[in-house]
Amino acid sequence: MNGDPCLLSATVLRGLIATKQISPVELTRAVLARAEALQPELNCFITICGDEALAAAREAERKLMAGEPLGLLHGIPATVKDIVNTRGVTTSFGAIPYKDNVPNEDAVAVARLRAEGAILIGKTTTPEFGSKCLTDSPLFGRTRNAWSAERSSGGSSGGAAVAVASGIAPLAIATDGGGSTRIPAACNGVVGLKQSNGVIPHSQALDVFGNQTYVTPMTRSVPDTALMMQAMAGEDSCDPWSIGVPVPDFIGTAAPRGDLRGQKILYCLSPPGRPVSVDVEAGFKASLDRLAGLGAELEEFSGEGFDIEPIWRAINHTVWRTRFAKFAAEHGDALSEAFLRQLALATDFSGVAYQEAMFARTEAMFARTALFRRVQSLLAHGHLLAMPTLTRTALPIDQDLFGTIEIDGKQFDSVRPHWFPWTMPFNMTGHPALSLPCGFGRDGLPIGLQLVGRFRADADLLRVSALFEASHDLLSRWPG
Repeated sequence: MNGDPCLLSATVLRGLIATKQISPVELTRAVLARAEALQPELNCFITICGDEALAAAREAERKLMAGEPLGLLHGIPATVKDIVNTRGVTTSFGAIPYKDNVPNEDAVAVARLRAEGAILIGKTTTPEFGSKCLTDSPLFGRTRNAWSAERSSGGSSGGAAVAVASGIAPLAIATDGGGSTRIPAACNGVVGLKQSNGVIPHSQALDVFGNQTYVTPMTRSVPDTALMMQAMAGEDSCDPWSIGVPVPDFIGTAAPRGDLRGQKILYCLSPPGRPVSVDVEAGFKASLDRLAGLGAELEEFSGEGFDIEPIWRAINHTVWRTRFAKFAAEHGDALSEAFLRQLALATDFSGVAYQEAMFARTEAMFARTALFRRVQSLLAHGHLLAMPTLTRTALPIDQDLFGTIEIDGKQFDSVRPHWFPWTMPFNMTGHPALSLPCGFGRDGLPIGLQLVGRFRADADLLRVSALFEASHDLLSRWPG
């Protein structure tokens, strides 16, 4: 094999390993060397597992040479966000009080990747407990965007996205509680999927019935996302929503074959009152033209009712208050000001406010149940929804979470509803939502397109995404 193996997809590497054109040890050494070289600049790892990874690679090579059965991801390097449990490897949740926490077992998603032969090379950065859309923490500092040291990586899975975008490892396990996979995917020009509720079991969810957080795949290409889905999906008794959910042929479905004739895609630029940059709007319109060129029928839908910030706050903040109030009282000196400030805001919401946010309707707004039914009605009329992932490219590296956000020279209050109004709704409804690169802004930074599929129709979403991805040459571009 000629060339740098770090620039190859997991799909390609899988074939090269199986045919002995590259060894797991050679590949792991190359990936670890790249991680060590780029870590001082990007700061996307909390832990690099060099010795453990090489030991696993040697065992993978032994099995290969002995002709033993190989897993789906045999010998392929992967990273895991440091909010997801890894047996025998520190899982800090991005927080100083947990800097020495070593789990006794893997999360289900991690265990399944390991069972298929993937090699863990490190734990990627996350803000404390994945609590915000920027990746920084007193534990490790800031994680920089793969395309610009002056820009944020997004969050909370910023480290995962940067590691994939910069060619450190082709596969990453991330998480998404309100956009934490799709936001950094859009910022760094990679593919980030928040799958349907229950498709990948979540073994660390504290409220398994009301849960809206997901353990997710992050890759550079849709076929690689399908590989991860094939390995991680399937029911487990830890997650009631996973029970009885079948595992389709993600890999075969995601092969870019055919066209989009017969597919109706409903689109919307933004909810009312949420501005979008000129670059993002242009990229979105070009993406719609590309989808139409593939044969899809396009129809605009209204963004009314999708400005769900009030119900998001009521649901998310009451969960935070329950989970972290005592912890913050005991460890406040070791936690960031932003985390403590978010927790303080949670005191404004009661249990009644939480229940109102879950109901079909309140006097003031649509709530979670009504939002689900609204999305269901749209997807009964069309096959997919399309919208920009973010309203602008990556924010400045020193962005204040509680400061204003700049869009085309104008300042707007509150980062969350003005930067990613389209990600949070689908955590609450459970529909699959995928961000994939669709172009670049004038600042040279990636722009993301979000596609949303029918409930549990994740394979169909991957098929459309793969065709869109194959219709352009963005995968040929790498950060400088």
